Amino acid sequence: MSLARTQRLFLALWPSDSLRGQLQAHADQWHWPSGCVRYAPDDWHVTLHFLGNVAADQVNAIETSAAVPFEPFALVLDQPALWRHGLAVLCPTVIPKRMSALHGSLGLALQRLDLAVEARPYRPHVTLARQADEATLPPAPMPVQWQVSGFALVLSTGDTAQRYRVLRHYR
Repeated sequence: MSLARTQRLFLALWPSDSLRGQLQAHADQWHWPSGCVRYAPDDWHVTLHFLGNVAADQVNAIETSAAVPFEPFALVLDQPALWRHGLAVLCPTVIPKRMSALHGSLGLALQRLDLAVEARPYRPHVTLARQADEATLPPAPMPVQWQVSGFALVLSTGDTAQRYRVLRHYR
């Protein structure tokens, strides 16, 4: 008897190439110590909901259910921070109401599929690096201005050459 194949999925704000350029300019303002594991620009995103490992036969239902209506919004990533466990992140000072509404709508859609939704308060961020306990934050951080007009369903590949693959864009 074989085990069901699973896929590790999440829903995220997925940046354009020009936005990745803004994120790169911000990341270049940090002082990164040796031993720090910086994320590649292609890996940068803001997670909306982490689904974890789901059965491959559920992916179509998730793709369909995640097509929730939402209003575009402006997200300003302006707060660099070092979190526990050595995470270097860039966060918004203010979570836009439309972003909260999108997060909530997606959570309800996932719950209708009997998928677990994170119970902790939502803390949107871009992870820039791991093992960054000794990193130095920029003295005058450059804010990243993101005009959000869509999000994506993303697969974690487990491959370091291409860590993530977008399965579907929602606009």
